[in-house]
Amino acid sequence: MPGHFEAVPGGGAAVTLDEVEIAILRSLAVQMVELIGPGDQPVEGEDPLAALFAEGPSKPPADEALARLFPDGYTGPEADAADEELKAASAEFRRFTENDLRTRKREDALSVIRDLDSLTVNGEGEAVLKLTADDSRRWLGALNDLRLTIGTRLEVSDDEDDEGAGLYRLPDSDPRKPMVMAYLWLGMLQETLIETLLP
Repeated sequence: MPGHFEAVPGGGAAVTLDEVEIAILRSLAVQMVELIGPGDQPVEGEDPLAALFAEGPSKPPADEALARLFPDGYTGPEADAADEELKAASAEFRRFTENDLRTRKREDALSVIRDLDSLTVNGEGEAVLKLTADDSRRWLGALNDLRLTIGTRLEVSDDEDDEGAGLYRLPDSDPRKPMVMAYLWLGMLQETLIETLLP
């Protein structure tokens, strides 16, 4: 199981991680929490039910990575930018969904941090991370968010040739190389974790 997730009896998954991998995953998850933001805390004395119905933003985030994590619901590159009706529907959709989506993504990343913090490294500098099926789904969400964010920063397109040819051929001297290696490694972790969830 070193380096990739494997299914465990009774559901869930396990992977052996070394200290460097644990540190990298934890650092990336912390950065994800920081990127997403702390979230809105209910004002002291405020009705908690009212906080549940608080409205979110109606405009997409200016940061490209956040815009990728929180895309428009009804518009996109293929939509006519002049279509005011679509823009209004997209703004309305975002206003009532983005806060919940941010909370879920934040909780996924925090779950990764907590799981990594609970690991005990053995004398060989490794630890076995064991996840329940629910934990696996949270990890899958967090890994996907991390890859989307890094891919956006690397300007990875949806074109498979671009990802394969461009990223694998970067020279070691390229300053993007560590980010590329993290992107590819997260993809492998994500792929093997998906396989453990398949029936």
